[in-house]
Amino acid sequence: MSAQPDNLFGSAANDADAQETREWIDAFSAVIQTEGRDRGHFLLEQLLEQARQEGIDMPFSATTAYLNTIEPEDEERCPGNLEVEERLRAYMRWNAMAMVVKANRLHPEDGGDLGGHISSFASLATMFGAGFNHFWHAENENHGGDCLYIQGHSSPGIYARAFLEGRISEEQLLNFRQEVEGKGLSSYPHPKLMPEFWQFPTVSMGLGPLMGIYQARFLKYLHARGIANTENRKVWVFCGDGEMDEVESLGAIGVAAREKLDNLIFVINCNLQRLDGPVRGNGKIIQELEGEFRGAGWNVIKLVWGSYWDPLLARDKDGILRKIMMETLDGDYQAMKANDGAFVRKHFFGQHPKALEMVAKMSDEDIWRLQRGGHDPQKVYAAYHKAVNHKGQPTVLLIKTVKGFGMGKAGEGRNIAHQAKKLSDDDIRTFRDRFNIPIPDEKLAEVPFYKPEEHTPEMQYLHERRKALGGYLPKRRVKADEQLKVPDLDAFKSVTDATAEGREISTTQAYVRFLTQLLRDKELGPRVVPILVDEARTFGMEGLFRQIGIYNPEGQKYTPQDRDQVSYYKEDVSGQILQEGINEAGGMSSWIAAATSYSTSNRIMVPFYIYYSMFGLQRVGDLVWAAGDMQARGFLLGGTSGRTTLNGEGLQHEDGHSHILAQTVPNCVSYDPTFAHEVAVIMQHGLKRMVEKQDNVFYYLTLLNENYPMPGLEAGTEEQIIKGMYLCKPGPKLTPRVQLLGSGTILRESLAAQDLLEKDWGVAANVWSCPSFNELARDGQDAERWNLLHPTDTPRVSFVASQLEKHTGPVVASTDYVKAYAEQIRPFIPKGRAYRVLGTDGFGRSDFRSRLREHFEVNRHYIVVASLKALSEEGTVPAAKVAEAIARYGIKTDKINPLFA
Repeated sequence: MSAQPDNLFGSAANDADAQETREWIDAFSAVIQTEGRDRGHFLLEQLLEQARQEGIDMPFSATTAYLNTIEPEDEERCPGNLEVEERLRAYMRWNAMAMVVKANRLHPEDGGDLGGHISSFASLATMFGAGFNHFWHAENENHGGDCLYIQGHSSPGIYARAFLEGRISEEQLLNFRQEVEGKGLSSYPHPKLMPEFWQFPTVSMGLGPLMGIYQARFLKYLHARGIANTENRKVWVFCGDGEMDEVESLGAIGVAAREKLDNLIFVINCNLQRLDGPVRGNGKIIQELEGEFRGAGWNVIKLVWGSYWDPLLARDKDGILRKIMMETLDGDYQAMKANDGAFVRKHFFGQHPKALEMVAKMSDEDIWRLQRGGHDPQKVYAAYHKAVNHKGQPTVLLIKTVKGFGMGKAGEGRNIAHQAKKLSDDDIRTFRDRFNIPIPDEKLAEVPFYKPEEHTPEMQYLHERRKALGGYLPKRRVKADEQLKVPDLDAFKSVTDATAEGREISTTQAYVRFLTQLLRDKELGPRVVPILVDEARTFGMEGLFRQIGIYNPEGQKYTPQDRDQVSYYKEDVSGQILQEGINEAGGMSSWIAAATSYSTSNRIMVPFYIYYSMFGLQRVGDLVWAAGDMQARGFLLGGTSGRTTLNGEGLQHEDGHSHILAQTVPNCVSYDPTFAHEVAVIMQHGLKRMVEKQDNVFYYLTLLNENYPMPGLEAGTEEQIIKGMYLCKPGPKLTPRVQLLGSGTILRESLAAQDLLEKDWGVAANVWSCPSFNELARDGQDAERWNLLHPTDTPRVSFVASQLEKHTGPVVASTDYVKAYAEQIRPFIPKGRAYRVLGTDGFGRSDFRSRLREHFEVNRHYIVVASLKALSEEGTVPAAKVAEAIARYGIKTDKINPLFA
């Protein structure tokens, strides 16, 4: 146990007038006793403010005593039947345990180890019970429904409740973590895998807290803009105390306080353990988190001790027990809960004779029943009631529990608790006895599930409570009820038409034009959610500031410096833009909230989140994966994309691989368009899929800041653009011939190479725009799979092969991305045809575009050389021509490979 100071009450050596000090303390105590704590708090604040005004240095402490925030006499009494609730919790505990244990006893031939977690729900059961029985509203005609971010490792307990409710069958419980045949339950909360059940994916720890904050903020946004009434909805986010070490967990708590998100409640399960051991063995995680959240401006409610502690604390007139509570370290608290009452008597109360005297008449069993607050249903109810009725701030509940509560030696309070998934027969018997589960000894080896008859008081109570709260949770909406119409492609002629003579624009400008036109649509325009991370002027979007305003719940109290400008910085209570500052994780979380609004709020919203492409998928890739799991719908736009387009910015800004990352998310549809009309065709088609058809996909488009003339849409190519490849500029009727493929900015190098090949070498080239090598690869892989599984049927032909089979000659693909991007389609190039790929492998660097393209060997000259080399290998042109081209274009043959440079 941790050492204690010799002087329990500290030194008074620096007190110049002890009598005066005592008079001040007595006077303050008298005010509290006669006029209440609120009056005492007011006087203390006034004294502190006066001290600051007088220039007295005031050290700040954001923590309070290691006690419950709510005094026993101030607790709101739980209106429920606590005895019935306790029995229901016991059944859920048993079924959750049985589900995991049975899964890990099955199929020993496969290793018999499917994993799963018992200890997390064991510590959370009382907290979940209070929420489900008394606080958490389902969506119904009178309520939009609360949002529940369930701590991922506790999923067995949620399934156990749903089993009692009749929403999950015993067969499904028996198939926990066995999903391949479609009968099982997902290991953790996954909307993709259980689309009508789980609302949010949370087991990638840290993302739940971050996404929950922006979900609460988006509900406020919907209400402020008059799109949905969300004023009575709450967002509940359950986290573990160990999870709070994830930078995302605490990274946005200032946003929640600044925006006064009183619809947000964090419940942090402080069982003092993370996956391998103590969270803060040498400290106190509850105190640490209290300081973090209180300092950020949150309402903090601590629930540390259960009701059996109340009489002891009431007798603690000298503050001895309170001091022991404060000075005992978390590592010591864990050791106490891993032992017994005698151990607690010796090592906790034994720290001071008067503390030992307080428990002298208590048995060891009585001392063991001195529970932590998170296992006391009355105190949990009181804390929740206080939280839901607090106004003007987000609330965090710091609730102390025991990891593996009820598991005994199999894991209760022990470092092994998180990994416990296989219990012995003796452990199971102990569990049965502790929670009084009506299963006979002869059945214990089977670890059977237990479900009372429907007519029993427990089952009637279970259903009555959920009926009173509008229905069962968790529950997810798969499609929005509303139907919205997407404008036809003709509505975007300003984007699809060719630019006027002498005019040049970038694909970023094309996107802004598309967005501006969409905002004018009376039906869909109000549902557009532009999301920015402090780069509006970079992307030419500052014109939207005045047009639709920036959302701010407090409006604009100041006069902006640029008020006399047309595009001044306008903040508004009903503003449409979400401006996240320099905060990509926040921008992505806002995008997720908007992109899943069809499910969480029954409102179709269309988010457009634009950012530097380098600071997208590689920076917030875990959030993008979560968005895929949540079946998000919307547009992600990677601006200044490619490794050679951004003059002067260098390694950290130049993206050459985001499309490879995008390809890994199955429902992310990604494109690297070169021309404005491609941008318009892709985005209008994406709107059709996501808004009208409500397909569960989202789109990633890379955009350029490079200006050039736009050729305009050629009618009849729309479908090919969507599929990923079309012939944008045929070559002359000459031989030999090559096929040049490209995307993004490097397609223009292919167009320039087409001219050089004809003029300098008499070679004809067709130029193909390939807006998506990813979509081409997916199509080809799908065709290959079909052919593998249908060997006697007519083989399917990939789209790549169908496009190229009537055009002869080698194929050369060039992009501003790593070679792996275009390499994906190699298997689908017609047989016998050479395929060469140029790409920008290696680190980016600062310079002009032309020099960067020479450095990465993707410019027009390298495309010509690659084409001649491919022709020479098939015997169409002599190898000497390749050497001649290298000399003519001044290509340095001794240059270091850019991959290693």
